[in-house]
Amino acid sequence: MNHINSHNQRIGIFNDSFPPIIDGVTLTVENYMHWLRTMGHEACVVTPWNPSKCDVPYEVKRYFSLAIPDRYPYRYGYPKLDFKIWREMRRTPFSLVHAHCPFSSGRLAVYAKKHQHIPLVGTFHSKYRTDLEHSFRHVPFMTTNIMRKILNFFNACDEVWIPQAQVEETAREYGFKGRLTVVENGIDYADMVTGPMAPFKAEAKREKGIGEDDLALLFIGQHINEKGIMVIADALNLIKDEIPFRMNYIGNGYALEDLKRRLARHGLTDRVTVHGMIRDRHELSRYYAASDLFLFPSMYDNAPLVVREAAAMGAPSIIPLGSTASEVIRPDKNGYLTHATPEAYADEIRRLYRDRDAIARVGIEARNTLVRSWQDVVEEVADRYAVLVKKFR
Repeated sequence: MNHINSHNQRIGIFNDSFPPIIDGVTLTVENYMHWLRTMGHEACVVTPWNPSKCDVPYEVKRYFSLAIPDRYPYRYGYPKLDFKIWREMRRTPFSLVHAHCPFSSGRLAVYAKKHQHIPLVGTFHSKYRTDLEHSFRHVPFMTTNIMRKILNFFNACDEVWIPQAQVEETAREYGFKGRLTVVENGIDYADMVTGPMAPFKAEAKREKGIGEDDLALLFIGQHINEKGIMVIADALNLIKDEIPFRMNYIGNGYALEDLKRRLARHGLTDRVTVHGMIRDRHELSRYYAASDLFLFPSMYDNAPLVVREAAAMGAPSIIPLGSTASEVIRPDKNGYLTHATPEAYADEIRRLYRDRDAIARVGIEARNTLVRSWQDVVEEVADRYAVLVKKFR
């Protein structure tokens, strides 16, 4: 492979979130760093400062930030108030910078590109307008202003990557007219199961106290309304007298307490556990493995890693029709599609409960078709970096 020469290349990986924040883009950044360094490449992270320290075996350049009141532990990065970070962007001898976020870290990446005359890659991970409309719901003109800056960021990139083809629709909707390149995300659970899936999952169910007759259901992600967490709660309320099930919610977010109150009103607290954030990746894998179905009624996500992580553990997902995430799903082959309403989700769960063997077969096909290792992905990324650096030279 034509990987970047580690003796004279240095890659900057820029993102607004980094541990202790755990989300799909953070995991992408962590795996880029791990595998780039494993392959012998030099790389560092540029991200907002966070008061919770997280030790990592590589350089992290942090800049001034403030807390986001309703999105703990996320932070607003304010590089304008941090003169040292601009000097770092001028003096750190990057050969290429890759921004996984168009906000403050993205602006720093553009600055490094312009001052050092180096290539910039930007990855279009999220539906940014949705986030902004929630954050600035009381001052909607701010959304318009920031969306203009987001478009300026992507227009400044030498290459714009998307994690799956259908994300192009969102990028075009935002006004981006340039070329887009599909570079998939990977899964760090890809090689965890080496033998048959059924005994692996049965052991995980016993470990988590899930009965053989129980249908094991799971949601992992930000506990925000945009993810459809209340759709799940209301669907469970519709089937609670018909189907024996155990449901696990894992994650944090502004709607967490509202979710707990709704589950209590529905009388579901004996069969639904709300765990909060689980940071231990091995422990998280056991919840995936213990689950029959992964419930993800989100119209918000572009290419959610959690769907592929669930697939790696043999748990097929129920995803909304028409969502960007639905692109990779072949109904009743490697997952399930339905409308993002409580009634539709309840109907789908009822249907699937009647054929548990079919769920297992679909879970195996999900693993076969949706799972790619991060090592494989980052080898491709390193080759793409090398081509772009060579072209600039």
